[in-house]
Amino acid sequence: MKLKRHSNIDWKDPSRYLQKIFLEASSRGNQYAEEIIARAGLPVTIVDDKDFDNIVAGNYPANLSTGKKSLLLCSNKGEFLKGCPATREYRCCDYQVINVGMGCPMNCVYCILQAYLNNPYISFFVNIDDLFNELQKKIDAEASAFSRIGTGEFSDSMALDRITELSRKLVPFFGQWGNVILELKTKCAAVDNLKDLKHNDKTIVSWSLNSPEIMAHEEFRAATLEQRLEAAAKCASWGYPLSFHFDPIIAHDNWQEGYEYTIDALFSAVPKSAIRWISLGGFRYLPKLKDIATGRFPHSTIFYHEFIEGLDKKQRYFRPLRTSIYKTIYQKLSAVVDPKTCIYFCMESDEIWQEVMGFVPAQKGGLGAMLDASVQR
Repeated sequence: MKLKRHSNIDWKDPSRYLQKIFLEASSRGNQYAEEIIARAGLPVTIVDDKDFDNIVAGNYPANLSTGKKSLLLCSNKGEFLKGCPATREYRCCDYQVINVGMGCPMNCVYCILQAYLNNPYISFFVNIDDLFNELQKKIDAEASAFSRIGTGEFSDSMALDRITELSRKLVPFFGQWGNVILELKTKCAAVDNLKDLKHNDKTIVSWSLNSPEIMAHEEFRAATLEQRLEAAAKCASWGYPLSFHFDPIIAHDNWQEGYEYTIDALFSAVPKSAIRWISLGGFRYLPKLKDIATGRFPHSTIFYHEFIEGLDKKQRYFRPLRTSIYKTIYQKLSAVVDPKTCIYFCMESDEIWQEVMGFVPAQKGGLGAMLDASVQR
């Protein structure tokens, strides 16, 4: 099932979309920033902290498409590590997020960051010593606890990796410890920096997947399904554990065929024993995202469905449709997945868990414990 994409350009590495780099004046002389600039080979402009609003002309979100060509290298003035921005109304996986920057060069119609952020440019934090000092303190303070940490909440984990080489710093660092797992979550296929790193099974490389229809028409400047699975197979051959996220699952014509095709392609491409977890999450969005996304992508019809306000104030499909889609995908996955792989819902209620999977996370010690067990097996 190959669909014609809106662009014939190869976007395995979306960092190639960047055209300009802006460097925060107070970060001049930062060695890591200089390394990134040298690898990028792009024009550099020094900007004062007070002039960030002038990096991209125009008003947000109209200037967002242009802004994705610009990368701001700056320092994070706050904490790097925070809990996942979950809501108490739905089951959360106790994930922790390293904030390494904001935004990415890819241009997904449904991207929630369009409604969360108000800066059109991409930012990346270069005060990396502060990042690793913070991580070290956390690991030392919680030596008896097990943590799952990822970088893919506010940016794609690998979209800029060709020029930042952040993975080459993070993976060996996490490889030293027995009580923490790093997840690198991406929609791209630029994984060459991961080869030959001492990961010691402590880094999980993860891809967001969807039906071919959604990937072709709603995920711009993202790698194709074939490219993502080829990259996943490479990482599996290098000994990395893997994970996959069907999120957001979007209702569309022939969705059953589309998601079944992706699942078949996944298990034909990678060894199922390498997969630690697979998440399922229905399409949900903040109300203001609809106006932003439909304004930027007038061709898209994914917002023109019947939705209801969930307990978290996000728009969600009506429960009968959600459970119908979930059951189809869950049954397909259950028939082919390794028994030790954890299939779970991202931000769903106990009622949905019970109806689709036949149990609630509390019966297995909680969702966090389920995921911990899947990587500590």
